Amino acid sequence: MKRKRAEDEAQTRARIAQATVDLHGSVGPAFTTISAVAERAGVRRATVYRHFPDEAALFTACSSRWLSQNPLPETDQVIAIADGEARLRAALDLVYGYYRPNARMLFNVMRDAEASPALRETLHGFAGWLGQLKEIVKNGFCVQRNAEPGLCGAALGHALSFAAWRALTQEQGLSDVAARDLMCGMVRATIAHR
Repeated sequence: MKRKRAEDEAQTRARIAQATVDLHGSVGPAFTTISAVAERAGVRRATVYRHFPDEAALFTACSSRWLSQNPLPETDQVIAIADGEARLRAALDLVYGYYRPNARMLFNVMRDAEASPALRETLHGFAGWLGQLKEIVKNGFCVQRNAEPGLCGAALGHALSFAAWRALTQEQGLSDVAARDLMCGMVRATIAHR
């Protein structure tokens, strides 16, 4: 009896987390209400609050569920590339390849994180992953070119950012490959004119 109840509770919690993922992906966190989450999960508002007493708990569960369905790519293949220019291209291909299928969710979450400290907190893992990728490229590309670390790091941070990818591909209509090539050229030009 206890095990069945625990399984039911876990299923309810999972339904609520998935409902939140679905709503964050479609309308964004700022426009997701507890009533909408409850309706989509097939539970009452009180049930949502029983499982997730505050916004931070709900955002954490949503983020964990979404990342389990859309894991961040491994960076091993980028680390293995010795040539700095090839490493930069591979890193951009990796990150842009992740952005493409996840663009709507990433846009909604990043847009709404500006107004929500609880939501910003859930982005730390993603920001950490991007920071590691930037350091991997910096340790190849920038070091090999004896570039000024701060300037090169800033150029790489911009090139790897979701905002830059979105501006080039979603707003300007470039392909991921064209955006990658443009960003590679921007990084090269930035460190050449220091």
